[in-house]
Amino acid sequence: MVTLESRKLESILKLAVGLGLVVLVNLISSSYFHRFDLTEEQRFTIKPATREMLRSLDDNVYVEVYLDGKLNASFKRLQRSIRETLEEFRVYSDDKLQYVFVDPGEAMSEQARNEFMADLNSKGITPTRVYEEENGNRTANMIYPGALVSYGGMEEGVMLLQGNQAGTAEEKINRSIEGIEYALASAIHSMTKVERKRIGMVRGHDELDSLDTYSFEQSVGRMYDLEEVRLVNPVPATVSALVIAKPTLKFSEIEKYYLDQYLLSGGKLMLLLDKLQANMDSASNEFNFAFPYDINLDDQLFQYGIRINNNLIQDQSASPYPIITGTMGDQPQIQLIEWPFFPVLNRFGDHPVTRNLNAVSGRFVSTIDTVKAEDVTKIPLLFTSDNSRSVTAPVKVSIQDLRQNLTPEMLNQKNLPVAWLLEGQFTSLYSNRFKPKGVDESNFRERAAEGAKLLVIGDGDVIRNDINPRTGVPQPLGFDPFTQQNYGNEDLLINSLAYLTDESGIITARNKEVEIRPLNELRVSEESLKWQMINLVLPVVLLILFGVGRYYWRRKKYTGYPKS
Repeated sequence: MVTLESRKLESILKLAVGLGLVVLVNLISSSYFHRFDLTEEQRFTIKPATREMLRSLDDNVYVEVYLDGKLNASFKRLQRSIRETLEEFRVYSDDKLQYVFVDPGEAMSEQARNEFMADLNSKGITPTRVYEEENGNRTANMIYPGALVSYGGMEEGVMLLQGNQAGTAEEKINRSIEGIEYALASAIHSMTKVERKRIGMVRGHDELDSLDTYSFEQSVGRMYDLEEVRLVNPVPATVSALVIAKPTLKFSEIEKYYLDQYLLSGGKLMLLLDKLQANMDSASNEFNFAFPYDINLDDQLFQYGIRINNNLIQDQSASPYPIITGTMGDQPQIQLIEWPFFPVLNRFGDHPVTRNLNAVSGRFVSTIDTVKAEDVTKIPLLFTSDNSRSVTAPVKVSIQDLRQNLTPEMLNQKNLPVAWLLEGQFTSLYSNRFKPKGVDESNFRERAAEGAKLLVIGDGDVIRNDINPRTGVPQPLGFDPFTQQNYGNEDLLINSLAYLTDESGIITARNKEVEIRPLNELRVSEESLKWQMINLVLPVVLLILFGVGRYYWRRKKYTGYPKS
């Protein structure tokens, strides 16, 4: 017989069991931490390398984000994504990462605001002017889509608005969202790593001097220790990567041997090579021709699986160059005309190095072909546009030709590769030949060790920054003084070094992809009222019907009398 007391006991036991299960689940979940991402593209999932880096933090990291205040819908979406990413960082760092959003223009006098914004500019956080229409009036707002990362007394500015400048506003926002994790993680990683990697700049072959590569060296110096390397001795194993920037003098066999053995020992090489002698100083000559350099590296590159061709690219997508088109009185008339030998490279391979990269400015670029090399993976990184061609040496390079338009029939080649990344089991150039006289052969390697990587770009000037002719001060790498446009040269080279030297895999965060799901504008205009009614009115109607139905059901159940 069921009594009231037995029912109470049963309820108490059920409650106790339920509470016990809740406590047990919490104990298990506290020991086995996991977060679930139910989005299709896993947009909230932090890469394993980033998670490991955050878990290993031994001190607090502070992130101050300046994307706040009056924002339009697109930048609010970017702000929300930054907040979501930082919240994930906070969780995985066990609260060692703290963040705050600040409006640079709030609660300050004009002088203090100007000083604060100048300080942000000095840290690499540059403003973006956003134009909006309000009540028929066009207004301009200045926003700072960046953050300042602080750790152990060090600070580093991070720009969070990225993407290709040729893309639409929504595409740039989307690409910026994809790059949030890498931008923040790489800044934290560069400040928290105990030992800085060493990057060597090879000298001794009339490479670009330190003034020409000043901007690159400054950027590299913020993350690595930079040093000069001369190939008179074996390259130390402590050098994480070697950069060779536009050599014009021949490499000796001993230098080639040391270069070969460094690569085969698991080293990383970044070669930025001009194949033909071409420069704007000689281009004023109507009969100026570009002939190949002889730097004695062709056989070595061929052995590794690559060949830089004796040609120059002409591309319809090109940077302008100022020329004198006439005179007015005694004053020359200068006009910017696109110079086809300065291609704007805006086609990229599918790789973390080039993902979401802005267009790259090239100067006298040569195409690169691959040749057979066993156990070597070859990945193309940069291509020309759909309207381009290669001109085989000797190539006429004359400013006089700027006045001649290249027809589409002449630019009949497309997607010509000008940069390749190779990695794998390279075979030594000296595997079946005599070694140079005087080298130590005791530790000779015939096949590459694991981790060997080679990146080749057929343009030595991709690393060159312009010099302000009035002040003599180097300008930022990728900045075009004629058009005032910033290209992605610096990002390309820094990303390349990050990939070559990144054993932890932080750069894999650049592979994150957030799909754009735009609304059909035609359907929106035609069906907006219908969907507004479905979303706003229908739920209310269903709720009222449910309430009325439940009321009559309860009335019938509790007030009705059974028939006798």
